[in-house]
Amino acid sequence: MPANVERKKKKSKGRVKWSNLYTFSCFRPPAPASNRLDFGQPGFTRVVFCNDSGKHKTKPYKYSGNDVTTTKYNVITFLPKSLFEQFRRVANLYFLLVAVLSVTSLAPFSPLSLIAPLVFVVGISMLKEGVEDWHRFIQDMEVNSRKVNVHIGGGVFVDRQWKMLRVGDVVKVNKNEYFPSDLLLLSSSYEDGVCYVETMNLDGETNLKIKRCLECTLGFDEEIKFSKFKAVVRCEDPNSSLYTFVANLEFGDVDDSNDLDLNSSYPVSPSQFLLRDSKLQNTDYVYGVVIFTGRDTKVVRNSMKSPSKRSRVERKMDHVIYVLFFMLLLISLIASVGSVMYTDRDQTDKEWWYLRLMDDRDASFDPGNPLVSGFLQFLRALILYGYLIPISLYVSIEVVKFLQAMLINNDQDLFDEVSGKSVEARTSNLNEELGQVEMVLTDKTGTLTCNQMEFRKCSIEGVSYGGDVNEIVRAASQRMNIDIQSYRFNLDGDDSTPRDSMETVEISSDHVNESKNSILDGEHDMKNLGGIKGFNFGDKRLMNKMWIHGSNVWDMMMFFRVMALCHTGIPVENEGQSGNHRLKYEAESPEEVTFLIAAQEFGFQFCRRTQSLLFVKEIDPSGLEVEREYKLLNLLEFSSSRKRMSVIVRDEFGQIFLLCKGADNTIFDRLGDGGRAYQHATTMHLANYAEDGLRTMVFAYKKIKDSEYEEWSSSFSKAKAIIGPGREELLENVSEIIEKDLVLLGAVAVDDKLQDGVAECIDKLAQAGLKIWLLTGDKKETAVNIGFACSLLRHDMHLFNLSLSREVESKNELKAMKDDILNQIEASYRATINEKTKDDPFALVVDGKALEIALRNDTRDEFLQLAVNCASVICCRVSPKQKALITRLVKKYTGKMTLAIGDGANDVGMIQEADIGIGISGMEGMQAVMASDFSMPQFRFLERLLIVHGHWCYKRISKMILYFVYKNIVFGLTLFYYELYSRFSGDVLYDGWYMVMFNLFLTSLPVISLGVLEQDVSSDICLQFPALYQQGQKGIFFSWKRIIGWMGNGVLTSLVISILNVYILSPSAFRKGGQVVDIAHLGVTTYTTIVWTVNCQIALIITHFTWIQHIFIWGSIFSWYLFLLFYGALPPAYSNREYKLLVEAVGPAPMYWMVVLLVVVISLLPYFIYMVIQRSFYPMDDHVIQEMKYGRKVVVDDETWLREKQSSRKATHIGFSARVDAKILYLKDQLHKKRMFIIKSITNSPIRRSISVNPLENRD
Repeated sequence: MPANVERKKKKSKGRVKWSNLYTFSCFRPPAPASNRLDFGQPGFTRVVFCNDSGKHKTKPYKYSGNDVTTTKYNVITFLPKSLFEQFRRVANLYFLLVAVLSVTSLAPFSPLSLIAPLVFVVGISMLKEGVEDWHRFIQDMEVNSRKVNVHIGGGVFVDRQWKMLRVGDVVKVNKNEYFPSDLLLLSSSYEDGVCYVETMNLDGETNLKIKRCLECTLGFDEEIKFSKFKAVVRCEDPNSSLYTFVANLEFGDVDDSNDLDLNSSYPVSPSQFLLRDSKLQNTDYVYGVVIFTGRDTKVVRNSMKSPSKRSRVERKMDHVIYVLFFMLLLISLIASVGSVMYTDRDQTDKEWWYLRLMDDRDASFDPGNPLVSGFLQFLRALILYGYLIPISLYVSIEVVKFLQAMLINNDQDLFDEVSGKSVEARTSNLNEELGQVEMVLTDKTGTLTCNQMEFRKCSIEGVSYGGDVNEIVRAASQRMNIDIQSYRFNLDGDDSTPRDSMETVEISSDHVNESKNSILDGEHDMKNLGGIKGFNFGDKRLMNKMWIHGSNVWDMMMFFRVMALCHTGIPVENEGQSGNHRLKYEAESPEEVTFLIAAQEFGFQFCRRTQSLLFVKEIDPSGLEVEREYKLLNLLEFSSSRKRMSVIVRDEFGQIFLLCKGADNTIFDRLGDGGRAYQHATTMHLANYAEDGLRTMVFAYKKIKDSEYEEWSSSFSKAKAIIGPGREELLENVSEIIEKDLVLLGAVAVDDKLQDGVAECIDKLAQAGLKIWLLTGDKKETAVNIGFACSLLRHDMHLFNLSLSREVESKNELKAMKDDILNQIEASYRATINEKTKDDPFALVVDGKALEIALRNDTRDEFLQLAVNCASVICCRVSPKQKALITRLVKKYTGKMTLAIGDGANDVGMIQEADIGIGISGMEGMQAVMASDFSMPQFRFLERLLIVHGHWCYKRISKMILYFVYKNIVFGLTLFYYELYSRFSGDVLYDGWYMVMFNLFLTSLPVISLGVLEQDVSSDICLQFPALYQQGQKGIFFSWKRIIGWMGNGVLTSLVISILNVYILSPSAFRKGGQVVDIAHLGVTTYTTIVWTVNCQIALIITHFTWIQHIFIWGSIFSWYLFLLFYGALPPAYSNREYKLLVEAVGPAPMYWMVVLLVVVISLLPYFIYMVIQRSFYPMDDHVIQEMKYGRKVVVDDETWLREKQSSRKATHIGFSARVDAKILYLKDQLHKKRMFIIKSITNSPIRRSISVNPLENRD
């Protein structure tokens, strides 16, 4: 043990004390101790006994365990809760009433035939709920069973499951592990107690956050030292605030008698607080004490129970059920009134005396008490005609949605090979909603971007490197058959800027194919060289030491030195490697890692650092590699207010340099008179980079005299020593003194790399008619760059920037801020409705403070009115609460179907508030996934999920419900028509088991196959013709027009079946012996025609047949005959009047088969005629495509096919295609100007005038 301790001590000596480098808020001196009188008062009652968790086993210090559950039920609550959920449905409640009445004498059927379907339907739905909740339970078990090192006493740490942790436990968390609960940081592997934390699970950000322990616990950095560690933490009660923590640590030294003096109190701030589900990075290990566990942790407090979401189709289906219930009440009332009329005493005495109703004790037919008889008949009719209400519809929809979800989960085109994850439907209740989305609200970091930066371009000495042709220009050139080349010439004819690289266009009509090939070759040059992560740069002028042949090598070298020295990164691999070995780096921000990688590729490899020294392997002007040492004097870190970062270093020759990088405006304002040589060219390059959606940063430097530095350093040291609220402002003011008179070196452009296929996905969604809003917590500049990168923004857009003016913001008066925002909104809205500009593309960019004002109750309507008129909306610096509020307001104000997609805990509110919530599962974060309805590894899968599966599911569910309504009306009304025919005698046309078989077996499988396998067009065609998606947005297939139409079709079909069966069979002999039909013969014939008709009707509806549908449809018809055969073979005590009905009665009778054939054909004729007329004269988009593909056999490259594809694209102002169209217009305009310039130059040239001949001089 002593040897190990000694080695650890030696190792710790070489670590960097980061607190000596940083200067601002992360490492400010601790504030004075908190007022201890607050603790013990309401809101501050929690007491934690550190390293003594046994005291937390009993009250009053007993707190919740560390297990977390997200399930809806448990063993005790499952039955009552799930039953309550099932009988919230009106139809189920109705059938429960019917089942109760079935045990009385009023029921026309046996109780079993009414109770069995209800038990089956409710049981299946409860089973589905149980299975889904079991999956949630398994996920909870996986999280709760994770392991962490826990101190058990005597300096011994053992592995324990997360759920076993208790408040007060001391735990050790190693690198790349998640924190199991909310912890107070005690120490870390770094000598001064610093650790790096990734909070992507909480806020979606990949930038590492710096945490630092208190000085008093700094020495507890080894396991053995915790044997004597004791302390008490008095802190705030559990709450949901992620960014605040108020506590005091009472801690002292152990004296000789092992007594602990806890009189010393130290204030604890959020800098010492580690949140559950955040991740330890760049730090070998940390020690911490558990403060909050389980449901008391801040991340769990921020989570909300997933709201119960129902699809619009399902909510509309409830109204359809109400219509059917009204129809049921109406026909029941008619049957009741008719029964009263026909059982009247006088009518009975005169005409029906032989029935002896007066002697019968049946209250349902008591002529002496017609009102009671009528009421009882009304109840009986409610039970008899209850088949109008499709009880099996709910369970069929549950089954269909579950199978649809399985198809989505197992779609190979929705599988990401990189992460090994696939799209997952976490709930199957919203499948059809995917086909009706109109608004998409998306997060940025981790959702559109993949949390990786790539070095793409740079501008040095006014020259742009890394290629000039982007994908937009490349696509435009291919469509125009022109070659885009990089010349040192301005299309506008302006040569004033030296060496600026602007795009020019050269017509190459004779070599169109060659130009396309050259473009593709240029694309290959831009590919990532050697597969270097973070470096996607290709320019021979800088690579392989070629830059040393430039005219101004000194500025080149200083540019690369800024990259290699101005950062907080560290190399993470061994230093004893060969000089050609590429190192990896870790830093606070991904941009810094990207710059270090780029500097390494250009020959300036940052190889190691100590407390005050930086070592860089450089290429000198002769091309040789040398290792140089730079002494780090100061590091002026980046902040949102400064928008820049600087380091002050001294080189080996004693020269002092300030190396600075930052935002363009910030750096340009601090340039000296002699440092602006490249400013004009650099500004144009920055504009080009921004158009490509790249994030830019400007580099500059300054040489400092020793005397100047000494004077400034003294002032800076005094500012650092100040304790108080004005410390940061004073530090910034002192920094301003040294960060001036800079010399511009150039600029860099990095790609906040979009996930694969994001731009294409957004383009396709835009063509399908979806609007996309970007809600991000990032700053405005970053959000706008991403907007251009993913084609949500174009440079020819009218861009409205909604932000508070500096003057108004400085006043901090609510009325003034509100007036300022309203004035901006009003002016912008007038532009959107102006006749001259209303067709132009508009975009709205809102920052956080302006958004806070705009979302107030008295301004939100005006804001939303403007926002919905814009092609795209980008909201910056948005808090999680604002994301949820925006989603709720958009959903409420527009009434459109909204979809929210994100990847972090900060997106949970938005995901749960939207109609459909999607969580990105590609990264480590699982908070968004756990709260989502669907999860996917990457944003690009949204295209197929919506345009293919969403379109299919919407049409499938719509067709299925309409068909269900149709077949139940057909079946139920035939009972009513027979009641009319038999003058309300009370006889039932069908056997009780016929009633059970109809919905549960004879028509259930075909309708399930319709809901699962139906496709109007294939997936490829859905993607080629995105306009098909708008059918769902407009609600075409489940509109009231269609619902009423299918109800009418059902009424007409039932009428045709009843009339034809009765009036064909009644007057004539049915069998050879002259026997006429009785109720059994009429019932089985009518029932057979219904089975044939409804199954043939579904065959007419289906447009995509598989062998499964054929088996289900024709098998259902065949199973009816099998049932009739076996049921008739039962003894008469069981089969009643159906005994051997098929074998001896209807089967041998030709009339039976002829009537079935005739009635089925006539019943289907109206729908067939309607279908022919619609497809011939009023075809829909899918009808046209089906006709082209299957009828006329048009090939996919046919001109007609391509024309239809083009016309199917909705005119949109966003997306890749829209940007290409805009670029083509721009290039054509520039070409026209260039031609006119050339023609004008030639016309006015002296040479042309000299060769011109005056016609008058040539006369003889």
